[in-house]
Amino acid sequence: MAAKLPTGAPASVGGLGLRDSGLAVLVMVIWGFNFVVAKTGLAELPPIFMMGLRFAFSAMLLVPFVAMPRGRMKEIAALSVVLGAAHFSMMFTGLKTIDASTAAIAIQLQVPFSALLATVLLSDPPGWRRVIGMAVAFGGVVLIAGEPRFEGSLWALGLVIGAAFVWAVGNIQVKKMGGIDEMALLAWMSVMAAPQLFLLSFMLEEGQFAAAQAATWLGWGAVAYQAVAVVAISYGIWYRLLARHSVSAAVPYTLLVPVFGVASAVIWLDETLTARVAIGGAITILGVAIIILRRPHLADPLPDAEIDPIEGRHG
Repeated sequence: MAAKLPTGAPASVGGLGLRDSGLAVLVMVIWGFNFVVAKTGLAELPPIFMMGLRFAFSAMLLVPFVAMPRGRMKEIAALSVVLGAAHFSMMFTGLKTIDASTAAIAIQLQVPFSALLATVLLSDPPGWRRVIGMAVAFGGVVLIAGEPRFEGSLWALGLVIGAAFVWAVGNIQVKKMGGIDEMALLAWMSVMAAPQLFLLSFMLEEGQFAAAQAATWLGWGAVAYQAVAVVAISYGIWYRLLARHSVSAAVPYTLLVPVFGVASAVIWLDETLTARVAIGGAITILGVAIIILRRPHLADPLPDAEIDPIEGRHG
């Protein structure tokens, strides 16, 4: 009979095993395919309004099952402004204009941005490998930005890159918060983000009610997919995997997200994958991989207080 692990220790510090590897890949498929689903929904609904609906539905799904994190609501409110309102409004406004495959690649800059902010704000020395990784990742996106078809829509690509930076800022906020139940954080951030997004939508967009009335099952299905599959299901699975295994074993799976995102966009949306975008995407993923394999916690949304700085394990 195997010895019982101490409370809070990960079930594995090496590989995830066949079952959990399958679950990790499933989560990456859900996240990658979300670029296609979101792009489909954006054809029928204004982007910021759609995000407001997504967070409203997420709140209704999660709040009944989690406790209110008392004493942490001010921190969650601040996070809802950054990750909820700013990140998602920028990300999906940009995604409405540019290809889903391009967005799936460009948003990966959230990892090198996290590395930069960790150096500046958390006094986390970058090391030469991470510096190389950051340079390579940014270089890949610069190569993609030179694609002729983005002429006149670079502002949209800039919004997605800006959203990646805002995500990195939010990641630093989460790490400074210390230990907090992850699903409670998602639930109550959704409660606070939804009204902010609706307000932004009515300030910056128009035709929301008409779009909602005219939306087909594809538009409403996109909202439901994000609230149920992306938030309730995939994050629930992901956080359990991070509780059972080392960060260094789990987080590298996130490198599959742009792969599934690009592949699904090419297959389902008939997007053209040019040589320039393919090469730039490969370079970007390589740069992100260098950073993640060196410092996996930079891509992990859980607080640093729960991560062993030597072993990279939760406990």
